[in-house]
Amino acid sequence: MAQARKGSVAAVSAEGWLAGARVCVSPFCDERPDAADLSLVVIHGISLPPGQYGGPYIEQLFTGRLDPDAHPYFAGIHQLKVSAHLLIRRDGSVIQYVPFTRRAWHAGVSRWQARERCNDFSIGIELEGSDEEAYALAQYAALAAALRALLAAYPRLSRAGIVGHSDIAPGRKTDPGPYFDWARLRADLE
Repeated sequence: MAQARKGSVAAVSAEGWLAGARVCVSPFCDERPDAADLSLVVIHGISLPPGQYGGPYIEQLFTGRLDPDAHPYFAGIHQLKVSAHLLIRRDGSVIQYVPFTRRAWHAGVSRWQARERCNDFSIGIELEGSDEEAYALAQYAALAAALRALLAAYPRLSRAGIVGHSDIAPGRKTDPGPYFDWARLRADLE
């Protein structure tokens, strides 16, 4: 799904795969406690190594293949068992690691509206980026298209349930960061 047009809606299959996304299956997922309880989307930001874009390292992390010797930062994270449903690269390309019907391991210790364990009822979308700079326009277009597809596919999701990682883990997480343009995303979803 490269650079979706405003107003376009991709489809989500019954199995939970986003049309047009490249699939790279992560082992770091499991069954949801209640498959019908899908009411939150969590937006994240990630870059590996921090502040660097375009390499294979996010995919390697999400698939358990990150080489701890490839960069000094990786020595402390290579053993993590983490994933997200989607990754949106700087160019707007979309990679799906976990079907939406399964629980990805993206939120960690989290809470939203008095509910703990946000992984149980959320979809995790990673944007390739950092807290130190703006996200690319192509990412907003791809994110909006993916969100429109999710809102159409899962009736318990709503625009009010689209939040940042910092909203569900305040004090522990800061992503997607101060440069994420929430107003742009809201406008793109109109």
